[in-house]
Amino acid sequence: MTADLNISSQTPDNHQPDLTQNQPDQASEQNTQSWRAIQTFMKRKTHMGKKAEAGFRAEYADFFVQPDLATVQAMDIEGITDLRQLFAHPENPLTLEIGFGMGTSLVEMGKAAPERNFVGIEVHEAGLGNCAFLAGEQGLTNLKLISGDAISLMKQLPADHIDTVQLYFPDPWQKKRHYKRRFVSPERMAVVERVLKQDGVFHAATDWEHYAHWMIEVLDSLPGFVNAVGQTADGIGEFLPRPDFRPLTKFEKRGINEGRAIFDVMYRKR
Repeated sequence: MTADLNISSQTPDNHQPDLTQNQPDQASEQNTQSWRAIQTFMKRKTHMGKKAEAGFRAEYADFFVQPDLATVQAMDIEGITDLRQLFAHPENPLTLEIGFGMGTSLVEMGKAAPERNFVGIEVHEAGLGNCAFLAGEQGLTNLKLISGDAISLMKQLPADHIDTVQLYFPDPWQKKRHYKRRFVSPERMAVVERVLKQDGVFHAATDWEHYAHWMIEVLDSLPGFVNAVGQTADGIGEFLPRPDFRPLTKFEKRGINEGRAIFDVMYRKR
């Protein structure tokens, strides 16, 4: 991608692009015939800070898989069918992070593991731009960014393609009527299972206890996954002690400050 993606020159209205165009309408949300019509995220207008704006300038364009700002804003992932070939060393282990927020921890992980390739997918332009800027500051060559829906992306990737899928502090969708939006569901995890290599890892973290136990229940029910830590005497998957390789995120700090426990969940593909 060589074009300048400078948001400030293409999106007036106080540098806040309209992020509401792709929200599902009420009719699609009420459609229960297919889980595919239910999104796990909600795009909102977000403030574009100086670093986020800078991240869309031409010097950071190589971090983006999509070719221009319009494609980023449209979350157009057409043609993205092989993540490994995005890197100079496609043979290296590949991590896909879903919903990386402002990108601070993803950049930290990329810097700490130069022998591994990282792809981050996010729906908010502020996070995408900020992450590109931070990655540029660190001079990373093992990180690429995509704007779009992770499930749709994974459905068009080859099977046995990814070594690790990580999901850190996703929206817990706390109300019962919104549980169908939670990323960890049998249907969505079947998509994750398909793209993971054998013995590949799904690693999630949350500060919402109900969602943590929900994840364990869902993943224990799927024959394609095995808990990486083991099981309790009752045959229930264990939580993973907090791993050193996962950077402390602002959402984790907020949860700790508000008195919530942090839960890590890790399963391997059989």
